Amino acid sequence: MWKVMLVDDEIVIRENIRECVDWEREGFVYCGDASDGELALPLIEQTMPDILITDIKMPFLDGLELSAIVRKRMPDVKIVILSGHDEFEYARSALRLGVEEYCLKPVSAAELVALLRSVGAKIDRERREKERLERLGRGEAERALPTKEKLLADLCTGMITTAEAVHAAAGLSLSLTAPFYSVVLTDVRCGRSQSAEIDAGLVDRAEARLREGILRFGPADGILEFKRSRTERAWILKGDSAERLRETLAYAQSELKAGVEAETGCSLGIGIGGVQQRLQHVHSSFLEAEEDKHWRRLTAQSRRTAGAADGSLEQAAFLDRQRYVDFLKVGSPADAEAFVSALAGGLRSIDWRSDLYGYYLLSDLTIEAFQTAKSLYRNLDGLESALRRFQQAVGEIASWEDASRYLLWLAEQFWAWRGSAADRYADMLEQVKAYIGAHYGEDRLSLQDVADHVRVSPSHLSKVFSQETGQTFIEFLTQTRIRKAMELLLTTNGKSYEIAHQVGYGDAHYFSNLFKKVTGMTTKDFRKQGRLDAAWPGWEGENHERTSVAEARQAR
Repeated sequence: MWKVMLVDDEIVIRENIRECVDWEREGFVYCGDASDGELALPLIEQTMPDILITDIKMPFLDGLELSAIVRKRMPDVKIVILSGHDEFEYARSALRLGVEEYCLKPVSAAELVALLRSVGAKIDRERREKERLERLGRGEAERALPTKEKLLADLCTGMITTAEAVHAAAGLSLSLTAPFYSVVLTDVRCGRSQSAEIDAGLVDRAEARLREGILRFGPADGILEFKRSRTERAWILKGDSAERLRETLAYAQSELKAGVEAETGCSLGIGIGGVQQRLQHVHSSFLEAEEDKHWRRLTAQSRRTAGAADGSLEQAAFLDRQRYVDFLKVGSPADAEAFVSALAGGLRSIDWRSDLYGYYLLSDLTIEAFQTAKSLYRNLDGLESALRRFQQAVGEIASWEDASRYLLWLAEQFWAWRGSAADRYADMLEQVKAYIGAHYGEDRLSLQDVADHVRVSPSHLSKVFSQETGQTFIEFLTQTRIRKAMELLLTTNGKSYEIAHQVGYGDAHYFSNLFKKVTGMTTKDFRKQGRLDAAWPGWEGENHERTSVAEARQAR
């Protein structure tokens, strides 16, 4: 049923049209009538008709003025101009306003019904098309949503912004946000060789045992997980308390690992990432877990090698590894000899010809020193080859004096890394920001492109960039592009889609949505506001003055 309203200053016309048409039988609802545009406006807003029939010449507010207001406020309302003035200028004015029909008085009931049915049919077609487009839009939006696995993988690798992650999680009905986060990586190997052969059933059983153990420390929605391979799984742990989350990590590292291996007979490799407070830093915890897993594997291999060699493993000797690593971090070469002499005192009782425990202690200490260096100074080259040289040197130790010299040599190497890494991050990050500043307009610009430019791996760049700047690579790139778009909106007359292409977004619709999500305004509203807001995260307010539209255009 199409709703119709009539506006005409002649009461006879209004009564004739109202009484001569069987509105309900013809498929219409007669909403009412008014004698001029001013009286009609509140009725139109109240009843929301589908079709408005209005005379042109009326007192107070004529039909053309009324049509202009209705078209602006209610663009879906179809307007039919009814007039006794057969003049071209009226018709042209009406057409410019976007009216559907223009007809002359007098008009018969049959002619009016035919005209209204034609307009009603157009309304129905437009509604069907709108519904079809909305369905397509919903379908595209659903298809655009990543799977849970892809979302979590992108979150861990830093390939998605916080806003995008939260939006995608909402579409997947996934509880993503929490006060604290940490990532645990596991690698379950089951079968006779526990490496080449994989027993899928045992892997599933081991992972179920892991899940059960982790759930002891929090609610079910406190774990987000995804498979990385047949044996590897990533676990994103959420918590309300950092301390409680650290308890979970400590439990997973010790008791849970031992319990899973004892119950299933599988070998469990595990990597623990640090506790983070921001969703954007989940990928930092993920990379820390990757490194932790790698170094744990090296330590395990070293222990297996020591245990398999001929000789005894007397454990009377003692070496304070944490004290030595702390000294590497803050100590100085001037104090090295005295410190090492005191620290290595516990190794004097070792018979290096028959007791392999000393080799195990030094090998384990070496791996921990290298792991510490890698976590502190991540832009290091040749770390793996250096580790092999040091491990080889451990095997050549034949006396306490050799062991002491080895500890001094290891300290010197650590301090050399500490000195060389002091300014490398700053230089690298300046190069990264300069490269983004020069190439942000390329829609295919990626983390890989920038990593290739500064000659580091994408994962390493992602982690360093996040830790040093407090932003992920994607967030910084988005901020740079949106910031440039804001400047272009204020200083040029470019269309929104033109600016989208200029700042690296091939999809103008995506750009518009992203701009509003980041700034809280549409591009049109931002242009009207006419200034850059110092409160916006991308704006360094202390180094810039606010720019008005007038100033920007004058500068242009």
